[in-house]
Amino acid sequence: MAEVVAKSGVKKESGYLYFVDKNGNVARAQMSRAGRKKGRTKKEVVAKTGVKKVSGYLYFVDKKGNVARAKMARGRKAGKKSTKKKSVKKKAVKKKTVKKKAVKKKAVKKKPVKKKAVKKKTVKKKAVKKKVAKKKPVKKKAVKKKAVKKKVVKKKAPKKKKR
Repeated sequence: MAEVVAKSGVKKESGYLYFVDKNGNVARAQMSRAGRKKGRTKKEVVAKTGVKKVSGYLYFVDKKGNVARAKMARGRKAGKKSTKKKSVKKKAVKKKTVKKKAVKKKAVKKKPVKKKAVKKKTVKKKAVKKKVAKKKPVKKKAVKKKAVKKKVVKKKAPKKKKR
């Protein structure tokens, strides 16, 4: 799959990311771990190889520390994978395309509506005293609530001015 382009023999340390930089040299950068500040870190050139990069290939540092490249997968259709199973082809069904007419909606401006303020009357509750009787179960008296009528506020129509 991958072919070795240049032998550099870099010894990899843990906690660093090794890569081939723009100039074709092997470089490393500190990986994001606990205790390290966020953001970009300084990259450090480890070995100067001067590899000329060709488009369509992925350049990387392999396990042995050499610069290698692999052909990038481009233009592969989704769903087509080479497997040993027999592939069954389905017939393509053509669907009729229907053009929809563009409907223009008219912009309607709404006037702000003022809400009417309605005042509620406070209802006073009567204090109920409990009688304590010996050996007899305590009966609670039913409290009657007065029905509160809401006043209907009628607004007078504004007078029209004569011209």
